[in-house]
Amino acid sequence: MIIEMKLPSPGESITEVEIAQWLVSDGEYVERDQVICEIDSEKATLELAAEESGAIKILAEEGDTIEVGKVVCSIDTDAKPDPKAKVAKEKPSTAKVEAAPEKIIEVEKKKDNGTYSENHPSPAAKKMIDENPDKTAGLVGSGKGGRITKEDVLAALAGGTKIAAPISRNVDRQKMSMLRKKLAQRLVSVKNQTAMLTTFNEADMSGIMDMRKKYKTKFEESHGVKLGFMSFFTKAVTEALKKFPAVNAMIDGDELLYHSYMDVGIAVSSPKGLMVPILRNAEAMRFADIESNISLLAKKARDGKLSMDEMTGGTFTITNGGIFGSMMSTPILNPPQSAILGMHNIVERPIAIDGKVVVRPMMYLALSYDHRVIDGRESVGFLVKVKECIENPIALLTEGHDLAELLLDL
Repeated sequence: MIIEMKLPSPGESITEVEIAQWLVSDGEYVERDQVICEIDSEKATLELAAEESGAIKILAEEGDTIEVGKVVCSIDTDAKPDPKAKVAKEKPSTAKVEAAPEKIIEVEKKKDNGTYSENHPSPAAKKMIDENPDKTAGLVGSGKGGRITKEDVLAALAGGTKIAAPISRNVDRQKMSMLRKKLAQRLVSVKNQTAMLTTFNEADMSGIMDMRKKYKTKFEESHGVKLGFMSFFTKAVTEALKKFPAVNAMIDGDELLYHSYMDVGIAVSSPKGLMVPILRNAEAMRFADIESNISLLAKKARDGKLSMDEMTGGTFTITNGGIFGSMMSTPILNPPQSAILGMHNIVERPIAIDGKVVVRPMMYLALSYDHRVIDGRESVGFLVKVKECIENPIALLTEGHDLAELLLDL
């Protein structure tokens, strides 16, 4: 029996996807639920699994854009697995390896018969090069077809050589993935359709660094996850959003939507680009909940396992360019959200405290916001609140509770 496999819908409003990569060959026997293909939608990379066991017939090429619901392959369930298939697959690669020396010998024979490749020396030139290897390394031939002549070697020895490393001017043209195209469209639309501004501040990270140093071992023993910086910033953001709700709002037509919840997106790097999975109700999460969820979502992003639900519906985003060494940047909004916080690398810098110059680990913070929704007073006040929480984590993040109890539940 022949079963036709159609492209499932990756999510609401998505009408087409791109075939990113076939993981099996045409005619290969596949098992039921085996992942046979990776597809790119405008928001994520998803996997397509075989519906039944049998021989697959591929009907769409890699790079093709296919409408949701269209047939991309068929499976012949009457086919039987070939026990010799694996052995047969290995033979071609072995044959290629064995054939390679013969090809090399054949090329060398042609050179000896007078057909010279680029930068291959003539017999007289070769003898002189062998006698002066240091002075003739990288010599570029001026003879016919790039042949190195005796005159080229003499010029090199006299100091007037044409010695240079080969320069490539190749252009590698690659088709943009659907994910990259959609990202490009969204970034341009943000610049064109919002009144985006950015305000900056800096935070002294010594309080958090001391706290992590003191509690990181107990925290990991208690929760099985490391205590990172992101949980502190997520908690700081939720505290600031409580005080400045407009930063957690967004435009919907002629209305402003103010959210009673805080779904914080955490930008993570993946092989396909930047992904922004969501921490639902981050305001209700403990430090351990935040760290565990970020660790899980980051792993899913790297493995291409994030679902559409895990990347939609955020109300605010945090992005950390500091892990790549960024000192300061202007993060771009993640529509339809109205604000995004940019973290940067931590650098020891001299600052003035109580009239004295001291060296502290400092981080620049950047808040990009849509001025249509958020006023300057609110944007600056929000970032100042985040700064205060980061610089005074015990007083402002524990809300009067014991720090050990909050972090470790001990």
